[in-house]
Amino acid sequence: MEWFGDDAYWLSRLVFQRALAAVYLVAFLTAALQFRALIGERGMLPVPDFLRRVPAKDSPSIFRLHYSDRFFALVAWTGCLLSAALVAGAADRLPLVVAMAWWAVLWLLYLSIVNVGQTWYGFGWETLLLEAGFLAVFLGNEHIQPPVLVLWLLRWLLFRVEFGAGLIKIRGDLCWRNLTCLYFHHETQPMPGPLSWYFHHLPKAAHRVEAAANHVVQLGVPFLLFAPQPVASVAAGLVVATQLWLVLSGNFSWLNWLTIVLALSAVDGSLVAGGHALPGAPLWFEIVVLAVTALLLVLSYRPARNLLSKRQAMNRSYDSLHLVNSYGAFGTVGRVRLELVVEGTDERTLKEGTVWREYEFKGKPGDVRRLPRQFAPYHLRLDWLMWFAALSPAYARSWFLPFVERLLEGDRDTLRLLHRNPFPDRPPAHVRARLYRYRFTTGRERRDTGAWWHRTFVREFLAPTRLS
Repeated sequence: MEWFGDDAYWLSRLVFQRALAAVYLVAFLTAALQFRALIGERGMLPVPDFLRRVPAKDSPSIFRLHYSDRFFALVAWTGCLLSAALVAGAADRLPLVVAMAWWAVLWLLYLSIVNVGQTWYGFGWETLLLEAGFLAVFLGNEHIQPPVLVLWLLRWLLFRVEFGAGLIKIRGDLCWRNLTCLYFHHETQPMPGPLSWYFHHLPKAAHRVEAAANHVVQLGVPFLLFAPQPVASVAAGLVVATQLWLVLSGNFSWLNWLTIVLALSAVDGSLVAGGHALPGAPLWFEIVVLAVTALLLVLSYRPARNLLSKRQAMNRSYDSLHLVNSYGAFGTVGRVRLELVVEGTDERTLKEGTVWREYEFKGKPGDVRRLPRQFAPYHLRLDWLMWFAALSPAYARSWFLPFVERLLEGDRDTLRLLHRNPFPDRPPAHVRARLYRYRFTTGRERRDTGAWWHRTFVREFLAPTRLS
């Protein structure tokens, strides 16, 4: 079939696949370094307990066959090695069927992790990586022309990411419609970055321009992805520019980077590097791609209907393989930033003058003099869940008390997730959690005190707790 492949996208495919492999590498590395404290055998939400409780059809995973921390580590580090090899271009040096199997194994390994990750893996960028990773299996390698149908499916995925995010905003918080959400967002977002203080202090007129530009790029530009070239490439460039702005203004794991990767797949590579003649695909490959395309189009019905629904759901999966999903973010923007501050004391008997010392997290605000750091695309799962817990105790019901218990035990795997442990010699006798309101300091406060944040005590979140 002459229409099946298009040489013009050889460079776009190469960049997409290698950049996607880099995102996979970060995702597997995040899993390898954090899983023991979060979902390990002695973690806050142990995988073995989850597997006993949830049917296999609802969360298919290779860990159904066997689970141990050693096996999970093997899976995660294997994912790192396979991803790194793909970044280096290994798939283009292999026969087509072997390259496809390589990408499929990578997808299966990460699917297995996500499907047992529970609350810690309940983020939209997990399903986005899985959906993009599944499509990458059928993109082929440099032995054949890039298949047009898969390229269009990648645009359909990018369209749902951007348009879904735009609709959830317009349908949600009134401040998106009156262009004032960014008066608050840079301060109240889950994990500010080193430039967030400066973004927050931009003039209000600039914030209104930010919001208006966001609506244009998320609600109008996605339709242009399906236009002829070079219009589609220009639309992809606008998406990339918007995502880079978000990269500078905060920490959103690999969401922004993966969206950029998807946008690059829509760019006509011949505009940059000219043509690159490649042979056509074998018949068996064409049949497989046609079948997969038909399957994904059928599965797209519910996500498409969700886009049109007044009760639009964001970041929702419709099947346990996460093949076609719904996306969206920040339909509501907080006006006030609340933070949980976790403290411990080594005094056995509590009294009015008891000295409490704070645990410092790697990414979330704590010490008011500490400049927020850049971690994305690396994902600090505990820090993100702490942001949700501050919004409502319901978000922390399943894991927060186990977290406190491990602090009281001095669990090494849990303490590795933190920036500073104030009890390096022995665990504390008591741990408590208090809720504070945080706001960015003004320019004058910053000069006078050296602090990036100002905080005010709100209430007790967890009373002093000790091991029974």
